This record gives sequence, C-alpha cells and structure tokens, in this order.
Amino acid sequence: MLLFLVAKKTVRILSIDGGGIRGILPAMLLAWLERKTGQPVSKLFDLVAGTSTGGILALGLVCPDGDGRPAYSAEEMADLYEREGDKIFSSNLWHKLRSLGSIGDQKYPAKGIEEVLQRYFGETRLSSALTSVLVPSYEIERRVPFFFKSHSALTHPTHDFPMWQVARATSAAPTYFEPARIEAAHEGDYWALIDGGVFANNPAACALVEARTQFPDADEYVVCSLGTGTLTRRIEYEDARHWGVARWAKPVLNIVLDSVSETVDYQLKQLLPANSYYRFQSSLQRGSEQMDETSASHVRGLRLLGEKLVRDNAGTLDALAGKLAA
Repeated sequence: MLLFLVAKKTVRILSIDGGGIRGILPAMLLAWLERKTGQPVSKLFDLVAGTSTGGILALGLVCPDGDGRPAYSAEEMADLYEREGDKIFSSNLWHKLRSLGSIGDQKYPAKGIEEVLQRYFGETRLSSALTSVLVPSYEIERRVPFFFKSHSALTHPTHDFPMWQVARATSAAPTYFEPARIEAAHEGDYWALIDGGVFANNPAACALVEARTQFPDADEYVVCSLGTGTLTRRIEYEDARHWGVARWAKPVLNIVLDSVSETVDYQLKQLLPANSYYRFQSSLQRGSEQMDETSASHVRGLRLLGEKLVRDNAGTLDALAGKLAA
C-alpha cells in the first residue's frame, strides 16, 4: 500500500450513493469506465467511498482475490443484484406476519443479506483493500457517525474489520434490516450500527475531506459521484397532512436519503471547478424508485435506465475516462 506514501498531484475520488437494488445504476456506469479504460476501479481511483448499497459496491471493487487482483469487476457487481436480490430481500411468512409491513419489526430478517455478504467477501479484512476505501455507518448507542477506513485499518488493528461486516453495517437501513452488531476490540464491547445513509447517503463530501487528509499536498482533487436515481413522485399535501407515524415512516426515509444526496451535490458544485467534479444521476419514474423490488421486470428496467444514463452522458464520460487514465 505505497499509495499513502507517495505525493500525488491529482487525487481521484469515487463516491457511490446508497439506494438498495438501484445500485445497479452506478455499477453499470463503472462497468463502462472499466471497459473504456481497460483498468479496474481500484486502479482508476485513489479513494473509493460508498454508503449502503454504494458501500457494498465500493468494498466489492477494492476487494482482492488470492493473487492480489480485484476479486470482482464492476460488471460482476452489477450482476450481483440480479443473482442475489431475492436472497438479500427475502422474508418468510412468519416474519411478514410479525413485522406487520415494517410496523412491528424490520421488513427483512438479516440472515439473507449476511449470507450473501459472507459468501462474497469471506474473511477478507478492510486493511486488504486494493485502494483506500471509506464506508460510513451510524452508531445508535453512542449516537455518532462511524467511518470505516482502510487507511486507519492499516495502522490500527482495532479498526480492521472483516469487509462483510462493514458492508452489513453500512446497509442496515432502518425499517428494512435490523442494526448490525459488530464486536469491538475491547472484550465484551460492541458497535451497534445502521445505514450510513441517515447522514451521508451521498458520501462525496466525506470522501473529499478524507482525501484532503490523506493527500494534503495534492494540486487537484477529482470527484466522480454516482447516484442511484433521484425521486420524482410527488407527495401530495392533501395526503400527507393526515399521515401519522406509520404512514410517514417509509416516505421520511426516502426524503432523508434523497435530500442528503442532493444537498451534497449542491455543496460540491460550489466547492470544486466543473472539470474536477462529475455527478451522474438518473430521474426515477413511478415504479422504478423502490429500493427492495427484485422482480425480473424491475431489474430489467433499471438496466435500461443504466444504459440510458451512459448514453446521455457519453461526452462527459469520455472526458472523465481520459482524466482518470492519464
């Protein structure tokens, strides 16, 4: 990991939003970049950040195989959603009855997502990342943001967690999955963690700050920020004015995730010059906005939307690819 010891003039940052099954959108765009440049994501970027489904993607793209090469291509990570979606978002009849539509319990038991993550990441630890990675989560007992960093894992063994646990923590979306409990270094202690999207669904600003910390002497910071689709469906005033806690639970989560992402996009547009900040985002129509819909037709619709995202941004993508591969 000599990366951290070498002064770099241009630091390349990748940030991937949260969004459940809609992670297929940024995965497809990254697959295009890998084909265009002939380089894996771990070579194209000096720092990769991701929240929730973006965190799973980020970890998958920097996870090494037994020979020190990327274990998964971006295309393989895109395929994960088709192969594993039903497993991740699965629930038996008893759990459905007990959860009462997420009112009495989380919508999905954790068993499915944990089995998938353990199979994909095995015992690979954060310190093994092929390039620097940053994954946000939130600690609910201490009430603090919690950042998993491979940079810290390299120098502090107590910060070196198995990648599958990191992925589980950042994707523990409230109302969808129960919080993740991860054992801490101190005997008997633990971390209680939920989806980092509650404060950093778009982790681009967190990633920029981290990059400035790791590479303080850089001349330029180039940020590629990938969204998972922005919501367009209206919440009608006449409907919302009569909602209580139960009716507001899911809409509030969606509003928080979407507004956090858009706010960070606005901030970085003001902070960085246009040729150093690239944001790729799709507009979601009714039917494509659900984070846990795994039907073949829904996944197919997302793939078509991903193809459209690449087509509509062909010129900008070409410019970005040239900058990343330089």
